[in-house]
Amino acid sequence: MSQTTPVTLSRKDFESGQEVRWCPGCGDYSILAALQSVLPELGVEPHKMVFVSGIGCSSRLPYYMNTYGVHSIHGRAPAVATGVAMTRPDLHVFVIGGDGDMLSIGGNHLIHALRRNVNLKILMFNNQIYGLTKGQYSPTSEQGKVTKSTPFGSIDHPFNPISVAIGAEAGFVARTHDMDRKHMMETFRRAHEHRGAAFVEVYQNCNVFNDGAFDDILKKDARPDMLIPLRHREPIRFGADGEHGVAVNEFGEPYVASVADVGEDNLLVHDEHRPDPTLAFSLSRLSTGPHMPTPIGVFRDIERPVYEVEVEAQVSAAIERQGPGDLAAVLASGRTWTV
Repeated sequence: MSQTTPVTLSRKDFESGQEVRWCPGCGDYSILAALQSVLPELGVEPHKMVFVSGIGCSSRLPYYMNTYGVHSIHGRAPAVATGVAMTRPDLHVFVIGGDGDMLSIGGNHLIHALRRNVNLKILMFNNQIYGLTKGQYSPTSEQGKVTKSTPFGSIDHPFNPISVAIGAEAGFVARTHDMDRKHMMETFRRAHEHRGAAFVEVYQNCNVFNDGAFDDILKKDARPDMLIPLRHREPIRFGADGEHGVAVNEFGEPYVASVADVGEDNLLVHDEHRPDPTLAFSLSRLSTGPHMPTPIGVFRDIERPVYEVEVEAQVSAAIERQGPGDLAAVLASGRTWTV
């Protein structure tokens, strides 16, 4: 019996050779670099991968990947990718989009791809603005945001993308950011390893239309006190010396506290494999925006039946019972008209 020879790949195998064209300083460059750096480690050849995008700055990414790619239409990337995954379950399908693309016109497609648990790796670049169309507010822009489309300040309450994904019962939900390539690579690797729908929010700076949106938590000197790393089975604590932590009040709500005040034994222990989504959802609500201590890492990683596997099982069972279907007979059944 022949054995499969392990595939040796490099970053160059995933580079298309196209000139990468985003605004100088855009966070999309570092996200692309992290992706192209981690993909060779997965051992999956480029021709077995598909990158599907919608419309927006982030959606240019498939052009720069030496893989199969589909630049679809605004908001419909999860729907198009669902079709790919259903018909070609042997392929590794990634979905790329921004906060406007996925949470505005594409919100419906996103939540149903997550709900169904289609085997997709969905990477949402969140810069809290519409970049490609030159700076209108997006579904994640903070209230009061002054833009070309909200000259008096936005009155819309913003989405929390992590909460949306958990509410849609996504099996894998994580957050990373464009200033830490190592963290992005590990998060993308974890998402790829997950069987089923995986959702990753990437904080991404738009230095032209929303520069510094995440500075309060991502500036180098701010990170120890503002980023809360989530590590499975470990007490949630942060700070340069681990002096801060997350505890739970009498209502079951997590809150940030001093470890010295509450004691290490009273810190919340993170459990990303907990089947009930309550803990993960409550952690997603710990921060109301990127101006206060914010959890980062994997919120949830559970196993659920994969949609295309379930559909294939239904079809196979039907064929076994009734034999192959007759499409012509179905089309001609019932009333027909000749025009």
